[in-house]
Amino acid sequence: MSDRDIGAEILDGLNEIKEFKKGKAELRTRQLSEPSSPHEIRLKLKLSQSAFAALMGVSVRTLQDWEQGRREPQGPALALLRIAEQHPEVFSELH
Repeated sequence: MSDRDIGAEILDGLNEIKEFKKGKAELRTRQLSEPSSPHEIRLKLKLSQSAFAALMGVSVRTLQDWEQGRREPQGPALALLRIAEQHPEVFSELH
């Protein structure tokens, strides 16, 4: 188990929102960059199409459509691609 106090973190977040609404604080924000192409990410991870598709939770056909530009990854798939690119060790542990 970790030593995190989730209750305290939630209260800190609520207090931060209250201060922002009063004009006394700036909220922390992050701009998410677009991930590289699925093909580039897959090659960096050294995975076959079938292995990468399985880790992404999509069919091989869907992955092929992404890689050939017929379709674009959306929603959760984009988030997983960001994770795969920025933290490849996560995918390595799963494979």
